[in-house]
Amino acid sequence: MTVREIRLFGDPVLKTVSDPIVEVDDRVRALVDDLLDSVKVPGRAGVAAAQIGVNLRAFSYNVDGKIGYILNPVLVETSGEPELVDEGCLSVPELWFKTSRYPYAKARGIDLEGDEVIVEGTGVLAQALQHETDHLDGLLYLDRLDKPTRREAMRQVRESTWF
Repeated sequence: MTVREIRLFGDPVLKTVSDPIVEVDDRVRALVDDLLDSVKVPGRAGVAAAQIGVNLRAFSYNVDGKIGYILNPVLVETSGEPELVDEGCLSVPELWFKTSRYPYAKARGIDLEGDEVIVEGTGVLAQALQHETDHLDGLLYLDRLDKPTRREAMRQVRESTWF
């Protein structure tokens, strides 16, 4: 359908806990189409519904050529020793900070037919599952930074041309 505009830091939808999808209807199908189109833009690993202004629990992912979506995702498992990895966000453009993420993550949800979907992986996919699930809970990766790094991140946000 459409590549949707990404909402930026400061937009209240990014700090709002997303509502569960109760019924898969035409609106949800259109949302999934838009999420898939929006995540196919080069350089994108994931897009949460909140990032395109929709307060529903859904996200798309695009990692290592694997493109998909998940509705009502729940992060059901993480494992390994948390690692500091470079992380950025489409809603906080041009800024990257070391963020603590588990090296393995597993999310469970449903697809458009209501069938169970399990997405799991390591590396960038694990990071994306954690990052996108955070979006649905009203969190940005900046919220996970230690205090000195968060202070620096907020300074850079305030000085950015997009803010």
